[in-house]
Amino acid sequence: MKIGKIITLILGIGLLAFAAYHFITGIYLWAVVKLIVGAGLTTITFMKNRYGQIIFGHLAIIAGCMLVTAGIYYVPMIAESVKANNNQIHLLHIFAMPLFWGFFSIGGGVCAIYHGFCKCVRHDWKV
Repeated sequence: MKIGKIITLILGIGLLAFAAYHFITGIYLWAVVKLIVGAGLTTITFMKNRYGQIIFGHLAIIAGCMLVTAGIYYVPMIAESVKANNNQIHLLHIFAMPLFWGFFSIGGGVCAIYHGFCKCVRHDWKV
């Protein structure tokens, strides 16, 4: 097994374990998102063909949509936090909120789906 697949498997199993912890503590949204992404990463590890990439891409889009929806609900809380901070937005307000990571995940999912249909994955290029 290549080193990239080993790292992907370790990340997938770690996310699945972290999802189990979040289910136990009652943080269900983050548990479901980590469960979806962890399952997608583990799927990539065990599938030898392009379908692992395509399945992961679809799962990443689903997780991204969930995060965007949660981020939209957090907008009033972010506005109050910015207002309490003298109307200054810090990088933490952007990078720590699910709206950013939702759009990031949707973009990554689309990229994974396109990569699943790429000639480099299907080995269709001519040398």
